[in-house]
Amino acid sequence: MENQTHMAPFSSLLFLLLILINATVILSAASVLPAYLPGIRQSSLKNNYAKISKPKTPYETRYFPQILDHFTFNPQSYKIFYQKYLINSQHWGNIGDPIFVYTGNEGDIDWFAENTGFLLDIAPKFHALLVFIEHRFYGESLPFGKNSYKSAKTLGYLNSQQALADYAVLITSLKQNLSSEASPVVVFGGSYGGMLGAWFRLKYPHVAIGALASSAPILQFDGITPWSSFYDAVSQDFKDVSLNCYEVIKQSWAELDAISPHKESLAELSRHFRACKEITSIESARSWLWEAFIYTAMVNYPTQANFMKPLPAYPVKEMCKIIDGSKLGETKLSRVFAAASLYYNYSKTEKCFKLEDETDDHGLHGWDWQACTEMVMPMIVSNESMFPPSSFSYEDYAMDCSKKYGVKPRRHWITTEFGGTNIEQVLKRFGSNIIFSSGLQDPWSRGSVLKNISASIVALVAEQGAHHTDLRAATSSDPEWLIHQRNQEVEIIKRWISDYHLDLN
Repeated sequence: MENQTHMAPFSSLLFLLLILINATVILSAASVLPAYLPGIRQSSLKNNYAKISKPKTPYETRYFPQILDHFTFNPQSYKIFYQKYLINSQHWGNIGDPIFVYTGNEGDIDWFAENTGFLLDIAPKFHALLVFIEHRFYGESLPFGKNSYKSAKTLGYLNSQQALADYAVLITSLKQNLSSEASPVVVFGGSYGGMLGAWFRLKYPHVAIGALASSAPILQFDGITPWSSFYDAVSQDFKDVSLNCYEVIKQSWAELDAISPHKESLAELSRHFRACKEITSIESARSWLWEAFIYTAMVNYPTQANFMKPLPAYPVKEMCKIIDGSKLGETKLSRVFAAASLYYNYSKTEKCFKLEDETDDHGLHGWDWQACTEMVMPMIVSNESMFPPSSFSYEDYAMDCSKKYGVKPRRHWITTEFGGTNIEQVLKRFGSNIIFSSGLQDPWSRGSVLKNISASIVALVAEQGAHHTDLRAATSSDPEWLIHQRNQEVEIIKRWISDYHLDLN
C-alpha cells in the first residue's frame, strides 16, 4: 500500500458520496403520494410535467424535458432528455407558499428522498411544496439513454455547472406552471448534494432565497484542507471509542499483507471472508474491509438507520465491541473481519459476502467521471491513521484518468468556478442565507465550513453528528443535540422566508 494513489470523492450522500478502493485509486461513489397530486389539477399542468411513473416513495414521480447543454448554442445543445424529479404537495397551502427543493446527488433520487425525511417533517410547518430533482447522468436521468456512459463525447455533459443550470431551469419552469412565481425557494442538500445546494445559492440567488448545505465538503479542494484529513477523521472516530480497537485495525493490515497471493492462499482467504465466490486478489479483501470502516464512520448515527446498510445506533461503538470482546487466540485479522461483517450483515440476511463485482444498486457509477474531470480531491493516509500510509501523485492520477476516459482532471477548476480559498473573507462580502451543518464524526466534516462567516451564513456543528444526520427523519430516539440542531435550522429558514415576504410587500 506504500505510495498508493488515493482519490476519494464521496456521496451523499455521499457523499453523498460509494468509496471503491483498489490498488491504484480510491474512488467513491463523497439527500409518495398517490399518482394524483392533491392541490394541483393535472389539467393545469403542461405536457412537460405529465409523464408520470409508479410512485415508490411519498412523492409523485415526474419527468421534465431538459436541454443537454445550457452553455452553448450548437445544434446538439438543444437535444432533450427527460430529467426525473419527485414532488409532494400534501402540505402545500396556497399559491405563494414556499417550495423546498432537494438538489440531487450522484445517484437515484428515490434513494436520497427516502433518506431525507427532514423535509417531510418540516413541510407542515411551512405549508411547503417539496421537490427532489435528480442529477443528470444518474438514476433515470440519462441524456443518451444506455449510451450515456459510452465515451467522453457523451459524458462531457456531466458536470456540476450543467446540473445547477438544470435545477434553475426546472424550478423556474415549475413555478410558472403552478402560477406561483412569488413562492420563495429554499434548496437543501447533503454531501455532494449539499455542495450543490450551497453553490446554487451563490450562483442563482434570484432563484433560491437560501440553502441548507449539510455535510458539504466544499473546502476539500486545491489544498485548502489537509490531504490526510479524511482518513485521520475516520481513524479518530474509532480511537475515540476504543484505543485498543484502533490499534487492532491498524495492525491487522500487516497480517493481510503477509498472506501469499497464490491461488491456494486466496482460496483459504475467500473461505475465511465467507466470499460468495473465490476472490482473485488480496486487494479485494482489503477494499472490503476499508469500505466497511469508512462507511461506518460516515453513518455513525445515534439511531438505527438503513442508509448505506442496515446498521444499529452508533455502529462504530458496536464494531469496537466486537474487536475488544474477541476470544483469546484469535488473530487481529479475524477480529477485524468479524467487526466489518457488522456493516455488511447486521440484519443477518447475508449467507456470503460479495468481495468483488458488487452491483451498483443506486446508479452511482457516473462519479468516476466527475472525479476524473472537476471533482479533484487529493487524499493521503498519514502515519497517524489506522489505515496503511499512502501518498498522492497528481501526475499518476491524471494518467489513470487519461487512460480511462481520454481526459485529464482540471485540478483547480472547482475553486475557480465556485471559490473556496479564503472563504470567510470572500463570502461575507457578497453571500447570504446559507446554513452549513456538519457532524464532527463525519470524516467529510474536515472539508466543510465549521465557523460562522456572517450573520446569515452560519455553521451549525454537532460534535456527535455523522454524515448529514440532520437531514434524516426525526425519531422518538433522537438525542437532544440533534433535536436542537434541527430546531435551529427551522428557525433560520423561517427568518429567511419572513424577510423575503417583508421585502416582497
